[in-house]
Amino acid sequence: MIRIVTDSAADFEPWELEEKNIVAVPLSVVFGETEYKENIDITKERFFELLKTEKEMPRTSQPSPQDYIDLIEEARSNDDDIIIITISSGLSGTYQSVVATKELVGYDRCYVVDSLSGTGGERMVVEYAVRLRDEGKTAKEIVEKTTALRERVVLYTVMDTLEYLHRGGRISSTVYKIGSIAHIKPIMHVSKEGKPEIPAKTMGVSKGIDFVVKHVEKDMPDEDFPFYIMFTENRKNGEILRERLEKIGVSVPEERIIPVGAVVGTHIGPGACAVVYIGKE
Repeated sequence: MIRIVTDSAADFEPWELEEKNIVAVPLSVVFGETEYKENIDITKERFFELLKTEKEMPRTSQPSPQDYIDLIEEARSNDDDIIIITISSGLSGTYQSVVATKELVGYDRCYVVDSLSGTGGERMVVEYAVRLRDEGKTAKEIVEKTTALRERVVLYTVMDTLEYLHRGGRISSTVYKIGSIAHIKPIMHVSKEGKPEIPAKTMGVSKGIDFVVKHVEKDMPDEDFPFYIMFTENRKNGEILRERLEKIGVSVPEERIIPVGAVVGTHIGPGACAVVYIGKE
């Protein structure tokens, strides 16, 4: 058997994990002295309530190595292959930690894949691995094909606020104040190296959504893969994005509008919306 493991940053709902036979190791968010394991101790809704009311910016924490040791040892005891797909190494230290854990345990049939993405982008890579597993591919074939696919993941986010970039120390107070007065909305993109970039800033969310839609129109998705709209807390901007995508011929069904969880939401804040898809070869 081939076991597929990811982490909670891939933003699967618990019922989806069960349906697809995936294990998701929870990452954590820490408010003050209280640590919450994503999707176990805290829901997405409760997280955004705390994000807006707590004075201190939350910290994010990667899973304990013991979580992965237990999963690898269980796979070994059952003579199974195990493929662990993590949030981008450019966003978290989880990948490096899992690689070190694999080396510590010393199980050759454990494979670790850096998704080079997060949220819906990571989800894309995991879903492809599930598809290949269900088609009967070997673990090595799955690793090879998912590693190739990750370079085609496209992820653009329209952020509704600069506040959380400021609170997280990613922009200065001066930039934050000027940007807030001017209603500047940053566009965040995850590069092919798995690192967050801000390729553009727009005057207002509406223009930010137009920027993203124009990019999709220029670099149309591969229809062999799903197209996702992601949103944080309030799906209003996600619905606006959906309507504008339909005008260029990209239809996104209800079940592919996905809420973003705590780990990624910590950095982009509420009101954000994003597109995630696989670009054509």
